Amino acid sequence: MQNHIIFLFSLQNQNYKGHGLSKGKEREQRASIRFKTTLTNTLMDVLRHRPGWVEVKDEGEWDFYWCDVSWLRENFDHTYMDEHVRISHFRNHYELTRKNYMVKNLKRFRKQLEREAGKVEAAKCDFFPKTFEMPCEYHLFVEEFRKYPGITWIMKPVARSQGKGIFLFRRLKDIMDWRKDTRSSDDQKDDIPVENYVAQRYIENPYLIGGRKFDLRVYVLVTSMSAGCLLWSGHGRHNVHLTNVAVQKTSPDYHPKKGCKWMLQRFRQYLASKHGPQAVEMLFSDMDNIFVKSLQSVQKVIISDKHCFELYGYDILIDQDLKPWLLEVNASPHWDGSSQEDYELKTCLLEDTARCGHGKEKRVGALTSCGSDGPVSRRRGGS
Repeated sequence: MQNHIIFLFSLQNQNYKGHGLSKGKEREQRASIRFKTTLTNTLMDVLRHRPGWVEVKDEGEWDFYWCDVSWLRENFDHTYMDEHVRISHFRNHYELTRKNYMVKNLKRFRKQLEREAGKVEAAKCDFFPKTFEMPCEYHLFVEEFRKYPGITWIMKPVARSQGKGIFLFRRLKDIMDWRKDTRSSDDQKDDIPVENYVAQRYIENPYLIGGRKFDLRVYVLVTSMSAGCLLWSGHGRHNVHLTNVAVQKTSPDYHPKKGCKWMLQRFRQYLASKHGPQAVEMLFSDMDNIFVKSLQSVQKVIISDKHCFELYGYDILIDQDLKPWLLEVNASPHWDGSSQEDYELKTCLLEDTARCGHGKEKRVGALTSCGSDGPVSRRRGGS
């Protein structure tokens, strides 16, 4: 039996009331839940096998739609949804999932905490590397770059994923070459904008397992971004990626059945054997802080529509001092299983999410849905 981890943010229990645009009595009599998705992977398998869930195709009415972000952008404002209907993204989810917006919101929130609660509280937001948006913060970046000559920086496109467009550099000349490369030709260079990137200080002391870098993928389920959320967490729904999986698959020694991932329990045991249980507990407490503070940073800017939920994929890097660093947050995590073990983990995760998404259960797997009238808080529990 696998352990679970999902973080559930919610203002209130959102009870399932019916289906589509049907009238009240008809909704009460109907037992099925009509779902729709365009994703043909683990998610489709989970939804098709849920008792009482019926797939809807084309333009049929639906109660639960796991859509892609492009559909949301093009259709949300023109689609009528009855009160009970649920859809898998917040309208402006990008406030947390675009790299430049995430950093902007975290910086703003840190300044707010320093004004309102002091430097000690603000320091709890120091979990992301020094970052600048390019090209608009180029001059600020140059000042920082010259303070610490010789260190490595990493450039990342703000809206791409799976390692695409990323490169390392130590010289300003490399940035100038990059800016030239993004233009198609000299006679068009004034008309074609440079693609936005972030320049981020590279974590040069990553924790290694078997001589390899890794990151942790943590799935965080958010059902409401309204003020007054209560967080409940269980244990375990982490994936430990031994290097970027999308990149690792291109390696000639990649094994598709074994993959390159660990389950959380194995990872915790490994760390405890090296550093002791107390250090491991501190690490995971610091990770909890990342989830809470990052969501607080966008709480006032993300549109908390009652129809929306989001299953975020957090990527966390750990350094040699067992300090966790937030690398990025994904709005559309990859649901294909890279191995049988990975497929089973994602199946359990998505089953919990589907059950919670339409709001019938107060407890789902390792999730507990609670309401609160106070600020975002955290309550922990075992699985």
